Amino acid sequence: MRITKRTNIAVRLLMYCAAHQDRLVTKAEIADVCNISENHLAQVINQLSQLDYLSTQRGRNGGMSLARPADEIRVGSVFRHVEGALPIAECFADADNTCPLTDACRLRVALSDAAEVFYASLDEITLDALVCDNEQLLQILQPVACVR
Repeated sequence: MRITKRTNIAVRLLMYCAAHQDRLVTKAEIADVCNISENHLAQVINQLSQLDYLSTQRGRNGGMSLARPADEIRVGSVFRHVEGALPIAECFADADNTCPLTDACRLRVALSDAAEVFYASLDEITLDALVCDNEQLLQILQPVACVR
């Protein structure tokens, strides 16, 4: 199973926010530290705020923070919400399915079961578990110093 770029960005963004729970973080600092384009980041921020993972505040002193505690955010849930109904294979797509084997294919059932096991294993992991006591990660997620 391949994770989309959007989901990858979402998890990096949430980990950054979890590492800086004491303050609002900005899109620019996340883009710098996490090596993400601000345009892609803006789309993911919007999606995560609509899904109630992030709280955003506009304005000069604006930024974002987690909308709920990191120990209540399950990675599997984030993956499901951000990945949405993306088909795991062509045969899962309603409109674009051209596979003549779909009605008789047992692989489809196996892939569906495997995807559920994949998400279920990620449901065991909280955002807090990814960040808490992970000194190496916290070092990487330090804001980039401004050069003046």
